[in-house]
Amino acid sequence: MSDPRPPLPPFTRETAAQKVQAAEDAWNTRDPHRVATAYSEDSVWRNRDTFLTGRAAIVDFLTAKWARERAYALRKDLWAFDGNRIAVRFQYESQDADGRWWRSYGVELWEFDERGLMTRREAGINDVPIEEKDRRIQGPRSAAERGLTLPVQ
Repeated sequence: MSDPRPPLPPFTRETAAQKVQAAEDAWNTRDPHRVATAYSEDSVWRNRDTFLTGRAAIVDFLTAKWARERAYALRKDLWAFDGNRIAVRFQYESQDADGRWWRSYGVELWEFDERGLMTRREAGINDVPIEEKDRRIQGPRSAAERGLTLPVQ
């Protein structure tokens, strides 16, 4: 059994925001093994049109994702929370193998167990091509950016 992953549900606005920032920080490492430790051993995912179950599948998925999506940088914002659930909106930017830049917009629905591990993640994501000059996410969020929300466009 995995160690608890605070903050634990039921979430308050403060603890939900902490959970979202911790997820953003982990994903910005682009380390699939580190990211996967936030999920239960039997976590269920829907990511776009891909369905996964379990940490090993999550690691494989993220390994392939970050091989494709170079210079990946992410921002997540708390949208809503209730009990053991959190809704997040996010944006990330990445570069493909042909050198094109993309901004991806999405929403995630998260559900946690009593140990604070995510048991379910559903993500809907849309990709928009951008010019390199239009990039606005240059890497992990700085301390000065904490709590700020990016505009939609």
